[in-house]
Amino acid sequence: MTLLDKFLSRKGLYASFWIAGIFMVSMLIYYTANLAKEVPPLPKQVSSISGEVLYTYDDIVEGKVYFQEFDLMDYGTMLGMGAYMGPDFSTDFLHKRAEFLYDYFGNEKFAKAYKDLSNEEQSVVKSMTIADVKKNTTLEESGVTYSEGSAHAYKSNVAYLVNFLVNGDKARAWRGGIINEKEAMKIAAFVDWSQLVASTLRPGTNRTWSNNWPSEPMLDQSESWNVHVVSLWEFLLLWAVTIMVIYFFYEYLKKKESNDELEKPLVITKLFPSQKKLLKYVPVVSLFFLIQVIIGGYLAHLYFNPIENFIIPQEILPFNVMRALHTNIAIIWVAIGWLVGGMLIAPLVSKEDLKFPWLVDVLWVALLVVGTGGIIGIYAGAQGWMRDIWFWFGNEGRELLNLGRVWDIGLVVGLVLWFGMVFSVIRKAKENNIFIGTIIWSAFGIATLYMAGMMPLHKIMPNYTVDDYYRWWVVHLWVELTFELFAAGVLAFLTVSLGLVTRKTAEKVMLFELFLIMLSGTLGVGHHYWWQGLDEYWIAIGGIFSALEPLPLALLMIEAIKERKHISSKGESFQFGLPFLWVAGSGILNWYGAGFLGMVINTPTINYFTHGTQLIMPHGHAALLGAFGYIAIAFIYMTARANAMAENYEWSDKIGTVAFWLLTVGVVLFGLPLLFLGFEQGKIAHDLGYYFARLPEALNHMTLLKQVRIVPDMMIIAGAALIFFDLVTKIYFPKKKIG
Repeated sequence: MTLLDKFLSRKGLYASFWIAGIFMVSMLIYYTANLAKEVPPLPKQVSSISGEVLYTYDDIVEGKVYFQEFDLMDYGTMLGMGAYMGPDFSTDFLHKRAEFLYDYFGNEKFAKAYKDLSNEEQSVVKSMTIADVKKNTTLEESGVTYSEGSAHAYKSNVAYLVNFLVNGDKARAWRGGIINEKEAMKIAAFVDWSQLVASTLRPGTNRTWSNNWPSEPMLDQSESWNVHVVSLWEFLLLWAVTIMVIYFFYEYLKKKESNDELEKPLVITKLFPSQKKLLKYVPVVSLFFLIQVIIGGYLAHLYFNPIENFIIPQEILPFNVMRALHTNIAIIWVAIGWLVGGMLIAPLVSKEDLKFPWLVDVLWVALLVVGTGGIIGIYAGAQGWMRDIWFWFGNEGRELLNLGRVWDIGLVVGLVLWFGMVFSVIRKAKENNIFIGTIIWSAFGIATLYMAGMMPLHKIMPNYTVDDYYRWWVVHLWVELTFELFAAGVLAFLTVSLGLVTRKTAEKVMLFELFLIMLSGTLGVGHHYWWQGLDEYWIAIGGIFSALEPLPLALLMIEAIKERKHISSKGESFQFGLPFLWVAGSGILNWYGAGFLGMVINTPTINYFTHGTQLIMPHGHAALLGAFGYIAIAFIYMTARANAMAENYEWSDKIGTVAFWLLTVGVVLFGLPLLFLGFEQGKIAHDLGYYFARLPEALNHMTLLKQVRIVPDMMIIAGAALIFFDLVTKIYFPKKKIG
C-alpha cells in the first residue's frame, strides 16, 4: 500500500482529520494569544497641537456603546463591516478630513481654495495633506496629537455626523429622531478613532493599521503588492487542489470495496414520543422562513427607493431594525430546523427514545421565549426604547449577533439542553460508527462555541477590532466549522440510510470532508480580518484557507443524485424523494454559494475594492441557504414525511418540489444583478476611491438592474409561501390513505 493509499484509507483520513484539527486549533489559539500585540490601540486622549482635548478613551468607548445600542452596524459599515445602505462611517470621516485639509492648506499656503489652485499648487497641497495624515499623526495608546488643520477637520466631521444621525437623511433611508446630540457626539469620537485606524501607519511599516484600506486617491492610499501576490497564490492553489480533490474522489474515495453494498432505504413504521413532539416545530420553522424573505423583499425595495415608504412608514420599520430582524430570524429558523433534525435522527440511529420526552416541550418553550424576547429586544433596543437596559434585553448591535445578553444566555442554555438530549439518545446506539461520533461532537461544538461572542459577559468589548475578531468566531467558526461538521455527519448518515450511497464510500468522503473543513475552515476565518485592524499576515492566512470545504460534499451529492436516477429508472419507489431533493440541493448550492461565489469575493485583490459592497450579497444569501437553510428545510420535510409514513397518511411531493425550484432558481437569479452592481461599485472604488462607491447615487445609472431583482425576489417569497402552505397542510390537515 502506497503512502497515498494509506492517507486516503478510512484510518488515514481519520488520523488526518485529528492532526489537522489539533494543528489548526493550536494555531488559532496562538494567534489569539498574540492579539493584543497587533490590534490598534485606544488612545488615552486625542488633542490638538495647541493642547485642546478633542475626545478621550472614555468617549471612544461610550461612542461604541451608542453605535451598538442604535444598531448602526445594520445600517452602514464600520471599517467595511456591516450593512450597505448607509455610508462606511470610517471612510466618510477619512475622506471628509482629506477634503477639509486640501482647502485648509490651500488657504494657508496660497490663500485660495483647493479648486482654485493650479496643478502645481494642488500637488503641493496634496503633499502637505499626506504628510499631515501619514507622518504627523500617529495612533498610540499614550495619545494622538492632531495638527490645527486636522483638529478643525475633526470638528467639521462631528458637525456633519451629528446632523446626519440626529436629523436624518431620507436619501439614505435614515429617518433620524432617535439619537440625541450628546449621543451622536460620542459616536463621532468612536468613528474618528476608526478613521485613525484607516489612515495612520502601523509602527515600523508603510501601511495603515487597516492594511491601507480603504482606497483613497486623495492620500495616495491603495492596495499593496502583497495583496496581489496572495490572490495569485490563492487561485493557483485552488485550481491545483480542486483537481486533486476530484481525482482523489473518483480514483480512491468512490472506488467500491468488497462487500460494499447499498443499504436498504430507511422505513419508518412508528414515531417515538419525542419525535411526535417535534411536529409542532415544523410549521414554525417554515413560518419564520417566510417572514424572513418577506422582510428581505422590503429591504430590497428600500435599496431601490430609499426615499419612499413601502406601505408602512419607515419610522415604524426602519432599515437597520428590519435588516437586523432579517438576518437574525434566519439564524432562528435555521437553528430550530437543525435542532429538529438532530432530535429526529438520534432515535433513528440508536433505535431508542429520549428517556424524558417532555424535554422536547421544555426546549420548545425555551426557544419560544428566547426567540420572542430577542426579536422584541432587537426592535425596541434600536428604536431607543431600552436606553438603560439595552445591553441585557435590547439590540446588541453587532451584525448577525444582535440578541441582548439575556437572550444570548438563554440561547446557550437551549443549545446545551439540545446537545444533552441528542447525546443521551445517540450514545445508546448499538454500533459506534463514525457518523455518530461526528454528530455528537459537532453538536457539542454548536452548543458551546456561540459563547465566544459573549466576551466579556457583562459589558461590551471596548476595542472594536478585538470585538469583531470574536464576533467572527461565531459567525464563521460556529457556522462554517461546527455546523459544517454536523452537516457532513448528518448528510453522510442520510445518504446511507436512504440507500443512495454505500456506507464505506460515505464514511471516506465524510472523513475527507471533515479533514478539509478543519484544514480550511478554522484559519479561513482570517478572510474576515483583512481590513479591520489586524496585521497583514491575516491576508495570507485568510486568502489561502478558504472555499474548499463544500467541494467533496458536492461530489457526494452528485453521486447520490446519480444513484437516485438509477433507482427511478428501475421503477423502484423512493419514500424520501422530497427531503432528499433538499439535501442534494444543499450540497450543490453550498458549493455554488460558499465555494464559487465565495471565491468571487474572498481574493484580497477583489475584496480590497468590493469590501462592504453589494458584491457580497450573492455569496451571503446562497451560502446561507446552501450550507444551512436547505438542510433545515430537508429536516422539517423529513420529519413531516416520517409522520406520514408512521400514520399512513397520503403524501405528495408536488408542492414541495415546485417550492424547491422556485427558491433555487430565485436564489441563483437573485445574485446575477447584484454581481453586476457589485462589480460596478468595485470599479468606482478602484477609479475614484471607496468613498464614492458607497454614495447613494453611485449606482443610479444602473436602475434597470435594481428593478430586475423584483423577479427573483418574488420567486423566493413564492417558494417560501408554498413551503409554509405545504407543511401546514401535511401536519395539521393530513388525509389517511384509502385501502
